[in-house]
Amino acid sequence: MSDCIFCKIVKGEIPAGKIYEDEELLAFHDVNPQAPVHFLVIPKKHIPDVMKLGREETPLLGRLLYKAQELAAELGCAEKGARFVINCKADGGQTVDHIHCHVLGGRPLDWPPG
Repeated sequence: MSDCIFCKIVKGEIPAGKIYEDEELLAFHDVNPQAPVHFLVIPKKHIPDVMKLGREETPLLGRLLYKAQELAAELGCAEKGARFVINCKADGGQTVDHIHCHVLGGRPLDWPPG
């Protein structure tokens, strides 16, 4: 999708603080961190939101979550934990129409947020 900010990051058109990249996934630091550890993991394939997932994307999303927990551990969240969030559409708080997982940690996170 040509106007998707995450697709532009994948293509290298917009810089990002990358922490991981392979043929299917990209992880980078959030530009507006809400915790000491706050990064995103996205599929390189443009999928607008969770409601648009197809059965064929099941392995991709499994890899995405597995990589998210690996990176969280590498960044110091293994012992005390982290929050893994996938927002969906406007009512779910999604602001970029490209599926992504936020990983937040490094401090206690209250629920509900805010």
